Amino acid sequence: MRHNGKTTRLETQSAAFGVDETARFLGVSSSSVWRALRAGSLKRTRIGGRTLIRRVDAERFLDACAGGGE
Repeated sequence: MRHNGKTTRLETQSAAFGVDETARFLGVSSSSVWRALRAGSLKRTRIGGRTLIRRVDAERFLDACAGGGE
């Protein structure tokens, strides 16, 4: 991410992530995130044409993958 001309680390407390940020958060490829989105196993929100994944949805997806789903 860029801020004031400097590259910064991903803000770990963000409420929502783009696809690439979600991939880094989950430790998978962006292709894996797109597959999960298409399959409906990961929820998305669209704002201004941008696909966003809420942090809470990424955490729920991770829990479900680890067998800790609700």
